[in-house]
Amino acid sequence: MKPDFSVIERSYRELEERTRERLDQVVDAMKEVLKAGGEIVVVTGSGPNIHEGVTTQIAELISKGIVHGVITSSAVIAHEMAGSLDRVKRVDGHPLGIAAELLPRGGLFELTLVEDPLLDSVSEEMPVDRELIRRVREAHGEEIIKAAGNMGYPMGLRTERLAMEIESLARTRGLSFEEVAGMGADPRTMIGAGVLNGCPVRVSVPQLVGGGMVGVCIGDSIPIRRRSADIAGMIERASMIIESGVALSQEIHDGPFETYTGHGIWSGWEGRRTYSLEKKILVRIDLDENLQTVWELERSGGEVQETIDRGLPKTKTFKVPFRMEMSGFARLEGSIPVVCDLGVAWPIIAARVAGALGIGLDFVSYPQETPEGKTMREWIVDSVEPIDRHRLYERLNAIPEKR
Repeated sequence: MKPDFSVIERSYRELEERTRERLDQVVDAMKEVLKAGGEIVVVTGSGPNIHEGVTTQIAELISKGIVHGVITSSAVIAHEMAGSLDRVKRVDGHPLGIAAELLPRGGLFELTLVEDPLLDSVSEEMPVDRELIRRVREAHGEEIIKAAGNMGYPMGLRTERLAMEIESLARTRGLSFEEVAGMGADPRTMIGAGVLNGCPVRVSVPQLVGGGMVGVCIGDSIPIRRRSADIAGMIERASMIIESGVALSQEIHDGPFETYTGHGIWSGWEGRRTYSLEKKILVRIDLDENLQTVWELERSGGEVQETIDRGLPKTKTFKVPFRMEMSGFARLEGSIPVVCDLGVAWPIIAARVAGALGIGLDFVSYPQETPEGKTMREWIVDSVEPIDRHRLYERLNAIPEKR
């Protein structure tokens, strides 16, 4: 999908001045980090990051050497296993004879609308009810684009079954679930681009719940201690961390081995390897204006740190709905709040950083509600493929086993 940078520049000009200044600050910081040979790690949630094409954008930035690590959610991994976005048809599930207790609220049943060659491929892996597919296709219903896999038949079921197979392979080989899944994933997904470019992609411990059986299998593939250490290593190496539409981020960037916020003090005390967020740049892209409010309070007089030092309740002190990660973010000297729709912010960041460094981008995301965003979502549905099981085994078997 050929990028239209004029659309992105127009989007930038339409933003309010403070947001433009923040985005400029982020872009300048990224350029300096990359020119100095530093690393950039992105922390993403699911939801809008998938729908706005941001995970596809990050995969492109991985392939271009701009992003060096990703910390994400099990839900994102589940969606990327199924191709990021897909088109489904929703119909009343009761006339299909599906047990009422299996149907979600509203009684809707979803069919993933895929081409016959892909359906034939899936049929080689598991039984596929072609008669059910025919009946859904003929039934009255609504077609929409949504996050891939999930509740759509047969791709959601295929993802669940494939997850258990991948978990077994990962445990046998001593690899993470994300690494094994990435071997068969489309290179325009973060897990696929990660494997191809030696960029680690890991699900954080707070984000393990999600994606159905995928989250369970990810959690069981490697011990939590190792997962925490992998993520600590990514953040330790990073000069810059960008958080995009993610909750509970303080438990991610301030994990059990981090000392600047104090959470890793006893790990260090006991001689375990630790790291520090001191002097790191932490960017948060978020629509919550309270993030800006709390950040300004800390900059104006250190009120956040003082409140913590005195053991006072932050919500009552600042008179705002205080999410836990705000304190960890606001107290870091290198934090940059970007109060902006992430679907708007990411294409601006990607295009400007790549342009400044002379790097050509083959894909740029757009806000999903725009005409370009609608075209982008259609392109992702048609172009980004689900995991290729045969390719996964070919790549895995090319790695010598440890005996």
